[in-house]
Amino acid sequence: MSNQLKITFLGTGTSQGIPVIGCRCDVCVSDDPRDKRLRSSILVQYGETNVVIDAGPDFRQQMLTCGIDHMDALILTHEHKDHIAGMDDVRAFNRISGDAVKVYCEERVSEVVKTEFSYAFKNFRYPGIPKFDIHLIDDKTPLVLQGEPFMPVRCMHYKLPVLGFRIRNFAYLTDLSSIPEREISKLQNLEVLVIDALRHEPHISHYNLEQALEVVEHLKPGKAYLTHISHGMIKHSEVLKQLPANVEPAYDGLKLIL
Repeated sequence: MSNQLKITFLGTGTSQGIPVIGCRCDVCVSDDPRDKRLRSSILVQYGETNVVIDAGPDFRQQMLTCGIDHMDALILTHEHKDHIAGMDDVRAFNRISGDAVKVYCEERVSEVVKTEFSYAFKNFRYPGIPKFDIHLIDDKTPLVLQGEPFMPVRCMHYKLPVLGFRIRNFAYLTDLSSIPEREISKLQNLEVLVIDALRHEPHISHYNLEQALEVVEHLKPGKAYLTHISHGMIKHSEVLKQLPANVEPAYDGLKLIL
């Protein structure tokens, strides 16, 4: 069994994606495929295990594009629609495996999922509805999936507590505006850091580019990738020229082998 950790960026966009409906800005009309961004999500693979972090509105398209035929776990960072809206499409994996998909999230997120997809939790199960097997997690206990620890990292998305995750020397932090000081120790000695960088201008609930780069400078990972990028950022090719040598914007379909 391979010991490699493979990361695929399924989506690197913000809640509206890029292009934004009705927008004719330079980013939205760009013909560079790196400027076409689905809602943020990643696929983590090791051995024969497939773990998806977040299932937004583009989940079906992302699963078809990456071509996986089974999902061992779905982890949710938080309950916003751009991170859970595609969960109905786990039905395809239910059919393939004959079993419920294991979903890992905090209790607050679980309650939202049960409300948003209430039909999946009724006593009477209508044929074909999705099957979720929800497991509660917290920010203090590593989540071990098929022998691989996923360390939750508490972050704040303005006033909303959200989770990032560290897997080996890789960390994924999306949708955040601050990291509590007590969590910094979980982010030392990283080979790769993926971090939210919404746009150039400040935002109340996301890091902007300057703030994301400050975190990178503080943590000093070997390499950093920016994600959850909006059309408020300049085009991929242009922002790339402004970044330090060890930082670049992620883009949909980018694959990393660690």
